Amino acid sequence: MKIYLIGLPGCGKSTLGKQLARHLGIKFIDLDQEIEKIVSVPVRDIFKKYGESFFRKQESEILREMSDAHMDFVMATGGGAPVFFDNMKFMNATGQTIFLDVPAREITNRISQSSKEERPLLASLAPDELKDKIEFLRSQRITFYSQAHITLTGIVQLSELISALKS
Repeated sequence: MKIYLIGLPGCGKSTLGKQLARHLGIKFIDLDQEIEKIVSVPVRDIFKKYGESFFRKQESEILREMSDAHMDFVMATGGGAPVFFDNMKFMNATGQTIFLDVPAREITNRISQSSKEERPLLASLAPDELKDKIEFLRSQRITFYSQAHITLTGIVQLSELISALKS
């Protein structure tokens, strides 16, 4: 079983992904961490040094490599991963896609309380600009996110994720 978690930065893909993988007894893959391992540069520095287009190409290639290399996993994708290089189509064809549709206000709170440095598209924003940027990113990406097999709305809990997969 291949499960891809998609959604905006800060929606809980990594947190819930780890919990779900542990519950199912399968591998957890954080796509951004895999990119960092292979490129040997933190994501924020990839954006600074090489630009977003280089990052998106690496992201797409590594997404496919990880999917080909492992039979069963839960993957937390980057927030923009579904948007580029037919990644959404690929994920839908090879596994279950789950869109974590968390309200912008909640995402803003989460990101404000964590390290924005790890989120290159949000790192330089003042707190009042952050919510606007989150809403803008959502409006740009919703066409792709809405193609997911399953959409969970609100502040998603592990139990909801498990129930959605069973139905």
